[in-house]
Amino acid sequence: MELAGNEGGRGTPRILVLGIGNILWADEGFGVRTVERLAADWRFPDTVTVMDGGTQGLYLLPHLECADALIVVDAIDYGLPPGTGRVFHGDDVPAFLGAKKMSLHQTGFQEVLASAMLLGRCPQNLILVGVQPECLEDYGGGLTDTVAAQVAPTVDIILTLLRDEFGVEGTRRDAAADLAAPAIARNAYEGGRPSADEACRIGDPRILAALSAGQA
Repeated sequence: MELAGNEGGRGTPRILVLGIGNILWADEGFGVRTVERLAADWRFPDTVTVMDGGTQGLYLLPHLECADALIVVDAIDYGLPPGTGRVFHGDDVPAFLGAKKMSLHQTGFQEVLASAMLLGRCPQNLILVGVQPECLEDYGGGLTDTVAAQVAPTVDIILTLLRDEFGVEGTRRDAAADLAAPAIARNAYEGGRPSADEACRIGDPRILAALSAGQA
């Protein structure tokens, strides 16, 4: 899902702020939850699009082709303490997305960047805003406290990048806007999680039972 800015703006590049990741696996959802918060609290000129890219892979290619600048927000395994944030520019973006792939979504997004580059339609400016995850194996879980604490600071980093790199100022919304569907918005998703007795935490219990039977 995406929210474009709704205030007129000219003379600035078309900017895509893209959160990627999988909200089903705890801190994997950091990028999605961060752009969700950004879109809820801030509005931008119509040259800025804030988008939940989830795990869509090559389906994101048309959105990149329309952008002059791309800010990717994701959980990145830097091998650093959980919650550590880093910002990378240019050629370092695809390099870090591929350094320690945590899941298929990162492989998929590498393919998006490679395809855009091959076609000569990759955004000229690439920026990666990432945070080191703490937990990726809690199926159906929300962000850990350590990583959740970095959502607001990361929103501030994005606002600063937009202002300093592109001359774009955000404006606080009077009322929150929804980027995600209500059922998967962070508060509803995390608050409505079944107990561990009611829902498996590490995957589909049917598959796990079959694997266990095969190993017996």
